[in-house]
Amino acid sequence: MTVAAPAKVQYEAVIGLEVHCQLSTRSKIFSSSATAFGAPPNTQIDPVCMGLPGTLPVLNEKVLEYAVKAALALNCTIAPYSKFDRKQYFYPDLPKNYQISQYDLPLATHGWVEIQLSDGRTKRIGITRLHIEEDAGKLVHAGSDRLAGSSYSLVDFNRAGVPLIEIVSEPDIRSGEEAAEYVQELRRILRYAGLCDGNLQEGSLRCDVNISVRPLGSQTFGTKVEIKNLNSFNAIQRAIEYEFSRQVKALEAGEPIVQETRLWEENSQRTISMRRKEGSSDYRYFPEPDLPPIRITEAQKARWQAELPELPALKRRRYQEVYGLSVYDSRYLTDERTTAEYFEAVVAAGASPKAAANWMMSDIASYLNTHKLDYPDIALKPETLAELIGLIEQGVISSKIAKEILPELLEKGGSARALVEAKGLTQISDSRLLEQLVAEVLAENPEQLQQYRGGKTKLFGYFVGQLMKKTQGRADPKLANELLKRHLDG
Repeated sequence: MTVAAPAKVQYEAVIGLEVHCQLSTRSKIFSSSATAFGAPPNTQIDPVCMGLPGTLPVLNEKVLEYAVKAALALNCTIAPYSKFDRKQYFYPDLPKNYQISQYDLPLATHGWVEIQLSDGRTKRIGITRLHIEEDAGKLVHAGSDRLAGSSYSLVDFNRAGVPLIEIVSEPDIRSGEEAAEYVQELRRILRYAGLCDGNLQEGSLRCDVNISVRPLGSQTFGTKVEIKNLNSFNAIQRAIEYEFSRQVKALEAGEPIVQETRLWEENSQRTISMRRKEGSSDYRYFPEPDLPPIRITEAQKARWQAELPELPALKRRRYQEVYGLSVYDSRYLTDERTTAEYFEAVVAAGASPKAAANWMMSDIASYLNTHKLDYPDIALKPETLAELIGLIEQGVISSKIAKEILPELLEKGGSARALVEAKGLTQISDSRLLEQLVAEVLAENPEQLQQYRGGKTKLFGYFVGQLMKKTQGRADPKLANELLKRHLDG
């Protein structure tokens, strides 16, 4: 009797993310020091954020407002009562030897974000909690980007006391793509609301990944590994894909998975072990004695909710339902708030939504990318783009002419119609004049005309080119094609 080989076990990833977002306040969470990025080391510090004896923290009101707005934008339930706690650990960049954070009574819980994946599926990712905390300083390692291998380290305390919210997801994520899209959607929402600039390179948005693997269909969690040092959306996706493969190979080889913190190495495209993972008991949390509890009233919630703008998901849906745009177009136009505002201003000025989208996603996008600009930086006003689109639809100019004058409008602004008239670029739509020019083109190209009428109909494009050359691209394309076809076939 032949015994069938056991089926190979299929595994799935179980992923949760901890995302730290720097709130865009001008001063720190418990003191008046500035929060600007790029200041010289240790120039944005004060006795409070340095934990000097006799100093007391005072909560920045804007921090609370921004944190509640973030929680509302992420569909969280706001706790009517929450408190601060001390998270105690010893590290050179932590001047007080403890961090003021929130532990058992966070500001908000039970939120969600809906993401859209490349195959068109949507998925809701749950948010376990959102809490407020202060940032630590930054270690600068000489001779290496990590502590290991450096000859000495310096401490910059400018970031100490910078206000953060930490957003902890449910373990609902199953792939690197889902994780990257989730973080991108968080970033869109917070940027739209003006709460965080979301700059991963500057550290104002940082993501830690918690990942374990288990047999497909199992409800039991595997051993969790944390991944740090992820400074791009691509890095998040690639680190998860690498770590999933690493853990599966270990399990298939009978090797145990160790609960630890690992670093993503961009150069080698792998994760490496950093330290064994701590538990919450290691931090010896206890209530912060120098700060009162936080109480949020219904009136505060209602006011801050009303101040939130239309958020990306609702805007995408509206663009599809009201403007008839595709999913792709809607995603592009709502990715940044400045892009969406410009688009809506162009439509409000009278342009058709699809035409406005096409110009913004092609020629204008290329110009912005080449010159590293954003919509507020260009001289082309929304009303001018609407005017340009109108000139095309009215037959005054062709799309080709519009593309030729667009760079000047982008750089200098002004009226599209006035520029067209000043350059003498109005489209030739006089059928009698065009018929005369078509006759001239045919008379000047007798050999090609004979070949065309002999069956080489692909030469039609040649005649179109000759007519456009004669009219300097000003012939009405539709009318020119009709007249050429009639004369060539006649």
